[in-house]
Amino acid sequence: MPNYGDWQFAIYLDGLVGTKPELPMSYAALERRAEQLLSPELWSYVAGGAGTERTQDANVAAFDRWGLMPRMLAGAAERDLSVELFGKRLPTPLLLAPVGVIGLCDPEGHGDLETARAAAASGVPMIASTLMQDPLEVVAAALGDTPGYFQLYPPADRELTESFVRRAEVAGYSAIVVTLDTLTLGWRPRDLTLASFPQLTGLCLANYFTDPVFRAKLAAPPEEDPQAATGLWASLFGNQRLSWDDLAWLRSLTKLPLLLKGICHPDDARRAVDAGVDGIYCSNHGGRQANGGLPALACLPDVADAVGDTPVLFDSGIRSGADVVKALALGATAVAIGRPYAYGLAVGGRAGIEHVVRCLLAETDLTMAIDGYPAVTALTRDALRRVD
Repeated sequence: MPNYGDWQFAIYLDGLVGTKPELPMSYAALERRAEQLLSPELWSYVAGGAGTERTQDANVAAFDRWGLMPRMLAGAAERDLSVELFGKRLPTPLLLAPVGVIGLCDPEGHGDLETARAAAASGVPMIASTLMQDPLEVVAAALGDTPGYFQLYPPADRELTESFVRRAEVAGYSAIVVTLDTLTLGWRPRDLTLASFPQLTGLCLANYFTDPVFRAKLAAPPEEDPQAATGLWASLFGNQRLSWDDLAWLRSLTKLPLLLKGICHPDDARRAVDAGVDGIYCSNHGGRQANGGLPALACLPDVADAVGDTPVLFDSGIRSGADVVKALALGATAVAIGRPYAYGLAVGGRAGIEHVVRCLLAETDLTMAIDGYPAVTALTRDALRRVD
């Protein structure tokens, strides 16, 4: 089986006949092109963070504090990037994180579907957001044999929450990921300056508008009175009051693997596992929710140590294959990307997502090859050194 990094030779060979890549090869170039193509409102939502965005920036800078120790003659001519997650062997440790406006990053307004199709083509699982342009069932059907996880923003209505979980189960999602750090919106100056919040215009609410429990609460269907439907969504989305006392109820809703997203403190991680959670998702929402906190990467080692063999997913600040390698070495079982594939979708549609995935996997693979790590299992804490 060829290594993911071998893709670079095809690019160099194309160059011999004057063909250069149409899509950006670096994250910085991808970001610049996406800014040119996205509307100011959408760019603000995707690229922006909370407050002064120091936590968002710290997420990225945190990776520079670690360096991978090169090891020679380590037999890394062939690399195994596969990982085990919830009883399934995945070809790579990469995941597509939930992005609440990914549906809008596609010019045709079907970004959730395009992401699912890219996941199916690449074998990289998609974590589908509650906030979709297309219903969760349609998105699940596009995933093919690639696993999909359903990210749940629990609405302030237990019956509706249960309906979402049941629909996700029937649709074929492989796990439920409950996001905990968005019980209210963070202070986002970019969005506030534009007075822009896409969901308040009825966008990305397909899962609500198609849900029988939600529709039963309306005097008229969303198609006839979208303003009333959007108002009901706003009252249910921004008024959640989850506590540890609710965890047993959430656990009871499904036999699928249950993950909690937003866990950064080791005590919270231990408590979640003790309550029957199957996986921990260490993340600070990419710095979009709260400013002034720790970079998520700084929290990852303690969270991983706290939960032992329980899988730990990670996102926040991943921009390169080297970042993927470092997160795995610090204890992540799998690593999710958000902004990179959102920009890829904006720049090149489904092919843009696949291009971003291919770039990240190639760099991950080549970093492991050159530094002498033949498998993900070789990436332990001992592989890293602090950089002053």
